[in-house]
Amino acid sequence: MQKDTTTLETSVALGNVEKAAKNLKGVIYKTPLMKNLWLSQTYAADIHLKREDLQVVRSYKIRGAYNKMSTLTQEEREREIVCSSAGNHAQGVAYACQLLGVKGYIFMPAQTPAQKVSKVRLFGKEWVEVVLVGATYDDTFKAAKEFCDERGSTFIPPFDDLAIIEGQATVGLEIFKDADFSIDYLFMPIGGGGLASGVSSVFKQLSPQTKLIGVQPAGAPSMYQSIKNDKREALDKIDSFVDGAAVKCPGELTFEICRELLDEVILVPEGQICEDILKMYNEEGVVLEPAGTLTISALKSFAEEIKGKNVVCVVSGSNNDITRMEDIKERALQHQGLKHYFMVTFNQQPGALRTFVNRVLQPQDDIIHFQYIKKNNKEKGPVFIGVEVKHPQDVEGIKLRMLEEGFAYEYLNGKQDFLNMFV
Repeated sequence: MQKDTTTLETSVALGNVEKAAKNLKGVIYKTPLMKNLWLSQTYAADIHLKREDLQVVRSYKIRGAYNKMSTLTQEEREREIVCSSAGNHAQGVAYACQLLGVKGYIFMPAQTPAQKVSKVRLFGKEWVEVVLVGATYDDTFKAAKEFCDERGSTFIPPFDDLAIIEGQATVGLEIFKDADFSIDYLFMPIGGGGLASGVSSVFKQLSPQTKLIGVQPAGAPSMYQSIKNDKREALDKIDSFVDGAAVKCPGELTFEICRELLDEVILVPEGQICEDILKMYNEEGVVLEPAGTLTISALKSFAEEIKGKNVVCVVSGSNNDITRMEDIKERALQHQGLKHYFMVTFNQQPGALRTFVNRVLQPQDDIIHFQYIKKNNKEKGPVFIGVEVKHPQDVEGIKLRMLEEGFAYEYLNGKQDFLNMFV
């Protein structure tokens, strides 16, 4: 997806980004650009990580939030502020409220991890009130806007605002200034598009040879679909697992900038993200949230293309909740083809279970879940079964042997909503 960006009509002005950087001095950490030896060896490339997971609120969002709020008039501050967020923008706004002495109402989805909610309260202290409402970010956004309009408060958008984008663009400015090498590929996560809009604006002006790659989760491909269809449009539904990037519709401004400046937007499966969260923790001792892992997961799709190249991945955040680790492990194992779930019709005759265990399964296969659902009649009933295998290809043998032994089945992997009822 090569673009003609010679005019750069939709980019953010570098002077405004420099101004934002000065405005943020003493408020944010200048996070390191670090070469990662393990990833570099894995992909035979020089892989550097921009570690926004080490930011003061453990994500880049403080940059845009503070930059925006510092531009408010005294009258706007006195009217109080409102924001909606899946977590990271909320923390940035909350911290800005504390630093600037502004009262704020922070709207977050009802299922937001408890760790993120507690951090919002910690950073905002007595200056913020948290409101948990809505199943997705977009539901929360709607509730926050209605509340804001009723009270006449000042709304602080998470991404679709020029001052927000200019603040996020300082990530790109720092990368460019800190890199003592020419950057061939720059990977950026995308939710609503604020970070990608800002960083791509900086690089198209200062390093036009760098290939700019936006990354979204496969379950929430809003920017990907909008650019593909050449028009901004909302998705009917999304998978909210990668909560920091689970946005149904990109912003108007961010869509225009990303469409114009990004070389490509790619999707990565949630299972791959989970696999890489575990790898980064086990191999590097780095704790990342799903959205913060997007760019690392994207490297797999570019493995051949980036060999011998200088690559930068923006690692956007580390606000993960330890209670999510079981779900992360589960998704990772399914993605690796090591965990499989079936709804099996068992003949309720003596020895049916023994036949399944001895003739369908192999000695190395483990039953990890077994649950009778209900008996349809006297002789037959569905059973929910989970099996862990040693090798991904082993599942094909299980399927074949079930048919040979007369066990009718439905394969459930990929039907996540259904699996959540049992796992």
